[in-house]
Amino acid sequence: MAHDHSHDNPGLLVTKPSEQTEKALSECESSLGWSLDELKRLVRIPGVSFDGFDPSHLKDSASATAEHFKRCGLSNVETIEFGDVHPYVYAERIEDPDLPTVLLYAHHDVQPAGAEERWNSKPFDPVERNGRLFGRGTADDKVGILAHTAAIAAYLKTSGKLPVNVKVLIEGEEETGSAHLGEFVRLYRDKLKADCMILTDCSNIDTGIPSITTSLRGIVSVDVELKALPAPVHSGFWGGVVGDPAIALAQLLGRLTDEKGRILVPGILEDVRPLSASEIAEFSALDLEKIVRAGTGLPGHLPLRGDAADLARKLWREPSLSVLAFESGSRKLVANIIQSGAWARVSIRIVPDMRPQKVQQQLTDFLKAHYPGDFEIQITPDAAADWWTVENLADPIYQIAARSLERGYGEKARFVGCGASIPFVQPLSHELGGIPAVLLGVEDPYSNPHSDNESLHLGDFKKILMSQVHMLGELGRYRRA
Repeated sequence: MAHDHSHDNPGLLVTKPSEQTEKALSECESSLGWSLDELKRLVRIPGVSFDGFDPSHLKDSASATAEHFKRCGLSNVETIEFGDVHPYVYAERIEDPDLPTVLLYAHHDVQPAGAEERWNSKPFDPVERNGRLFGRGTADDKVGILAHTAAIAAYLKTSGKLPVNVKVLIEGEEETGSAHLGEFVRLYRDKLKADCMILTDCSNIDTGIPSITTSLRGIVSVDVELKALPAPVHSGFWGGVVGDPAIALAQLLGRLTDEKGRILVPGILEDVRPLSASEIAEFSALDLEKIVRAGTGLPGHLPLRGDAADLARKLWREPSLSVLAFESGSRKLVANIIQSGAWARVSIRIVPDMRPQKVQQQLTDFLKAHYPGDFEIQITPDAAADWWTVENLADPIYQIAARSLERGYGEKARFVGCGASIPFVQPLSHELGGIPAVLLGVEDPYSNPHSDNESLHLGDFKKILMSQVHMLGELGRYRRA
């Protein structure tokens, strides 16, 4: 067996790629400028999937993705719309029914730009600066489309065929919660049938360190509102004899956690699955304090909530509670009044084996049991998305993915968790018969997805494309465990 030792990591043992893969690697590298131009072309389309934004941009984004698929050599390219759902884009390349079939997923919709004055360049005008590409969607998740298609194009241009069958699904409503994905998969289950999935919508643990995400937290949220008065009243006339809903709601929210952020809702932790020995070993090797501070900008003189050894568990495998928004009055229109009401959205990130509906009910019951009696309370359920985790890490696809990433990056791949929620993963895998899912991505702690100045590290852009070439080459021999 031939081996190659990476210059960047002398201890890295790599099996020599096939001749077909070698040619595709060379083509992928020489076409890097074209791939980057294609990414920029997609980023320029402001396909925001939130209500209140022009939905025609999402149609333009889907059309541009479909055209890109055709340029890459994919067949049966179609834009799929049903009801009022933002368009999906599908394409495939079936080389041989006896080869394994891989479903490749990404999404073309993006978050709103937010406050444009906080950007150093226009959000939808991609700009290269300091080794990064800035623009909304550069990292989340239009790069995910190119991660799949650049590898496909490289194989088809050099040998005219792929080493594996592929089906490519690009969603158009991921940023708003993938509300119709389950329905979509049920409608098109036969079209999407595959042996495994590769999903490029996650993050690397750090720049240049390839990562495979093995768990996702779910999310549960409720809206809570306290109200007593029909309208705001003068704080001088009536202060002291009527309650202040902003203070009351703040006090109620303060009862949800202790000073360390630990959730105080009774029974909330009873279903949490403990870490396995392999997870403890994998996570303990990560320098997460450096990564957390770099990714959040938390100043060095302010402490993290948790010791260095506990950070992975607290980030990925423990529930966390957040107040996503609090509203009572207006900063711009502040006046000497007692507000008539106060509103907040409260969320809990949930982990294996917590149950979304149970947690939502526990949170609701706690708020109802502890609110002050001189107010009326209204609680409205919001999200209830489940967690996901790899249940069989011994499946060969994960070792194929790890080897491929090591070849592309020249660094050992890490198995990591993710504290965020990606609602499509569990229903997509479940509806397709529980096929294994490999979650990859090119975001790093400095990418700022969902915030201003979102960016993509251009060195890692090249590395993920090369990794995907290796992965398609190996997946031709994949057989599900």
